[in-house]
Amino acid sequence: MTKRNTQQRRHTIVTLVQEQGEVSVDALAKHFATSEVTIRKDLAVLETGGLLLRRYGGAVPLPSEMVVTDNPEQVSKRKLAIARAAAERIRDHNRIIIDSGSTTSAMIPMLSNKRGLIVMTNSLNVAGALRELENEPTLLMTGGTWDPHSESFQGQVAEQVLRSYDFDQLFIGADGIDPERGTTTFNELVGLSRVMAEVSREVIVMVESEKIGRKIPNLELPWAQIHTLVTDEDLADETRQLLESKGVTLICAPLAG
Repeated sequence: MTKRNTQQRRHTIVTLVQEQGEVSVDALAKHFATSEVTIRKDLAVLETGGLLLRRYGGAVPLPSEMVVTDNPEQVSKRKLAIARAAAERIRDHNRIIIDSGSTTSAMIPMLSNKRGLIVMTNSLNVAGALRELENEPTLLMTGGTWDPHSESFQGQVAEQVLRSYDFDQLFIGADGIDPERGTTTFNELVGLSRVMAEVSREVIVMVESEKIGRKIPNLELPWAQIHTLVTDEDLADETRQLLESKGVTLICAPLAG
């Protein structure tokens, strides 16, 4: 019954966003007589599913140019393909950072055959998934200030913790890729991402091809900080050439049959 009520509430939230253009967490919590924490979780799930965009204190509809026409199963296959290609770059005993996000999280089950990994993350979801692995990688957490928008730890404390270490690789997602500038994000908190890149010898961005070309205002990582871009095989040839001209290693992961 609870699961059905949750699905109904989330369906209604999408309808309200589309009808009103913008909704607040406070108003939604009152409308459904539930907590703001529950509403934020709903918005996070709906944003991951490509049904809306979170804004500080609420949510807005997806811009028409960003509406995904593929079905969720196909999108999931893309993320798994990207995750598989990214995981293949990890060697035993590597020291890595895994940033928060659905694409980076998809990689974690594929780490079960890696020995002696040391993994830093700012995400409770990533940390929880890592704890389930039988090979038991050494888990490090950034700590810091919890950001409900990105559902991850951010801030100066997290940055100071990161600067105490050095890492072989950073695995990070993106809300969009601007072919001219680099990775872009809806989140205005980009400081931690840049510190993650600074303390890593290889920065690996994991992103679906449909996000390439989204010129979101907030620049997260410029091309100068990115070594490798892992995407799916649906990337247009012209875009491939443009991205390779930025000096990054481009990997277009094939979808599993």
